Amino acid sequence: FNEPGFRPFRLGKTFEERKDYQQSFCHYERGNLLKKSQSRYQAQLISADFESQKAVCDREFFAQRQSWGCSRPDPIFIVGLPRAGSTLLEQILSSHSQVDGTLELPNILSLSQHLRRRKRDGTSQDYPAILAELSADDFREFGETYIRDTRIHRKDAPFFIDKMPNNFRHLGLIRLMFPNAKIIDARRNPMACCFSAYKQLFADGQEFSYSLTDLGHYYRDYVELMAHWDNVL
Repeated sequence: FNEPGFRPFRLGKTFEERKDYQQSFCHYERGNLLKKSQSRYQAQLISADFESQKAVCDREFFAQRQSWGCSRPDPIFIVGLPRAGSTLLEQILSSHSQVDGTLELPNILSLSQHLRRRKRDGTSQDYPAILAELSADDFREFGETYIRDTRIHRKDAPFFIDKMPNNFRHLGLIRLMFPNAKIIDARRNPMACCFSAYKQLFADGQEFSYSLTDLGHYYRDYVELMAHWDNVL
């Protein structure tokens, strides 16, 4: 209840339920401004990061690394933006006896941060450029470690879902770890997706959601990066 912006977001929801949309939006806007004031988010840095993914992970890059990584087909990655329907997709898929639903697993994001730290340690290039330095054995080990570390979230089904939406930024890494994994892009109408995120007081992260301008840039960058993955994979 002490979260910055909590009261304006709550008032925004209250007035929205009363269909007083002008008052509702004013409160949502105030809540987002409070959150934005505490954020160091810079949209241009995210755009540059996405461009780096495209530059490193091109068609030739994957052609030279076919069948690298762990061959197990267990993971089903549901990716996209928050508030795009990933939970509904997980519920549908996990109703099947051969699919376990889990959580928004942090493992891929943690691995990407680990690879970034190698740059800060002065031992490697930055991520994602470091992907070109790694071997088939490295990616196989990453995959096997991921399977082992996520075992605690599974039951007995042969497949399981990882629905961390931000994994869309790391599909190059994921493909090299798991060439046989399934990846689902949860796509929603831009206005519905972005405004739903704007109304949501996230517990952590998703700093792009505290400005309508940042939301627009991020959605555009997401669509363009997903088009890249579709093209090269």
